[in-house]
Amino acid sequence: MASAAAWEGPTAAELKAAGVEAIPGGVRVKGWVIQSHKGPILNAASLQRFEDELQTTHLPEMVFGESFLSLEHTQTGIKFYFNALDALKAWKKEALPPVEVPAAAKWKFRSKPSDQVILDYDYTFTTPYCGSDAVVLNSGTTQASLDGCSTLYWEDTDDRIDLVALSAKEPILFYDEVILYEDELADNGISFLTVRVRVMPTGWFLLLRFWLRVDGVLMRLRDTRLHCSFGNNDGAKPLVLRECCWREATFASLYAKGYPSDSAAYADPNIIAQRLPIVMQKTQKLKIPN
Repeated sequence: MASAAAWEGPTAAELKAAGVEAIPGGVRVKGWVIQSHKGPILNAASLQRFEDELQTTHLPEMVFGESFLSLEHTQTGIKFYFNALDALKAWKKEALPPVEVPAAAKWKFRSKPSDQVILDYDYTFTTPYCGSDAVVLNSGTTQASLDGCSTLYWEDTDDRIDLVALSAKEPILFYDEVILYEDELADNGISFLTVRVRVMPTGWFLLLRFWLRVDGVLMRLRDTRLHCSFGNNDGAKPLVLRECCWREATFASLYAKGYPSDSAAYADPNIIAQRLPIVMQKTQKLKIPN
């Protein structure tokens, strides 16, 4: 089960010394307003709203519909926003075929015909979602991309996020992890989508992760990383890189390479990510509008 890590942050005095303003649910730093919120699992009324908007009655077991992470650059109006509804819109749009596995067959056929469940949808809730973005205009109105299509312009680049530099010891001014949705696949694995952010004096780093494990059959990891370097000038246009990396493998293919076949060996995607072959990878740079 996905779990958001507890974090004890710096004191108000330490934030002030770093030029950071604490605000409800987040911080204001170097022209960015970064906030997170963790809400409860959808209640009946909210669940109905999601079903109406998505035009489906199939949703993950646990949808945290009010939870979100947002990052807004006040000078340019650029806003990145991560939430369950947009992620599920992207799942519905991609509409992958259901994974045909023995576990799924058990769900389909019950002892009574009236209990049969026809899995004609992607019950893993795999999503190509890499975040929502928008431009907040001076008038206070917003040009948003609530269907998963970007309103900002991202151009392909050979630049890479320097993960080695990001692993260097640096004060963490703000950190949070937000679970957007989760499903245990009727005790036959796990599917979840989380987003976490880390703010340092030199910039912020974000990881949006979809992780799927269908026990004995398939694993799928879709990571989206965003990094913004603050630079020395508060008024400078931010440099934002986005890396998307999708990995996937069957248990059979890993077992053929000498890896364990036991699902318990694949509980932590951080540990086994490098074992999964890359099926898609791209890096893009945000082109800042004037």
